[in-house]
Amino acid sequence: MLTLPASARIFLCKDPINMRKSFEGLSAIVEQLFPGELLSGALFVFLNREKSHMKVLFWDRDGFAIWYKRLEKGTFKRGVLDTLDRRDFMMLLEGIEPKKLRANFLLKKM
Repeated sequence: MLTLPASARIFLCKDPINMRKSFEGLSAIVEQLFPGELLSGALFVFLNREKSHMKVLFWDRDGFAIWYKRLEKGTFKRGVLDTLDRRDFMMLLEGIEPKKLRANFLLKKM
């Protein structure tokens, strides 16, 4: 079970990434897209072109760690958001598109 604090900052890379990239390659992308955030403890989410593989890079106080998930069927639903909150990230892992859910929620509230 993956647990994240409510204050976790999660950044989503909008462009597809070659899943052969490891620590150095993903770190370089983070520095380009999110300057100054690499060692902040935030999570950086990357998807491949087919949206069937996900890598999450994060700083774990004494080094980098990568969490990698490959779906056997289906795809991750990638929105256009740059940042995600914990709930959006968990929905992404479950295959729910956060942008659509948020839009429907806001319409119901009005």
